[in-house]
Amino acid sequence: MEGKIHSIESMGLVDGPGIRTVVFLQGCALRCKFCHNPDTWDTKGGKMYTPQELVSKIERFKAYFKNGGGVTFSGGEPLRQPQFLLETLKLCKEKGIHTCLDTAGHGFGEYDEILKYTDLVLFDIKHITKEGYKNITLREIDESLNFLQALKRNNKKLWIRQVVVPGITDSEIYLKSLKEFIDNIPNVEKVELLPYHLLGTNKYDVMNIEYKLKGVPAMDKELTQKYQKEIFNN
Repeated sequence: MEGKIHSIESMGLVDGPGIRTVVFLQGCALRCKFCHNPDTWDTKGGKMYTPQELVSKIERFKAYFKNGGGVTFSGGEPLRQPQFLLETLKLCKEKGIHTCLDTAGHGFGEYDEILKYTDLVLFDIKHITKEGYKNITLREIDESLNFLQALKRNNKKLWIRQVVVPGITDSEIYLKSLKEFIDNIPNVEKVELLPYHLLGTNKYDVMNIEYKLKGVPAMDKELTQKYQKEIFNN
């Protein structure tokens, strides 16, 4: 069995607790307007690894996994390669490596087995309404909600992430609705509001893809922090 890996970051500091190796898997069905990694969309790209090869590479950085560090599987969408992800997670747990899944929950099939070997999930909420979700991702929200139910069934620890985009997800009304939505999800340890930025937009020019948010300014970081503190109390 082999999986397609877009890239590997050896010293990640923002994708889970501690110092982490971040593995970006190739392939994603969502077409988020604010995506800064459109080069991860195509399932035909990436470098091939077996689970054993990938875990051997991750193990090289184990000495840095202090203060709760470990490996984070991101993308693209890691749940688009479920069997490869499952086997890799199993090997990581055998090696005593803390595992984290950074996902929008838009993958394939049953998620329960994968979640058995996942210590923490970073759940990317694109939007909480069907209309808003489809506007941002060009896909339906249903699969993401299926994954959310799996998280509840498996009692998984969660960090919630929401990109705050001017004119789309930046209103107090929306963010207060988001807070109510999150309050009904168990085991949420942290909520992170991520200000929309313009990094990576040049990739669209290189790849000859239309950038859907052209002209939308970067989100005010101070205002985002204000919302974080006043609405989410952290």
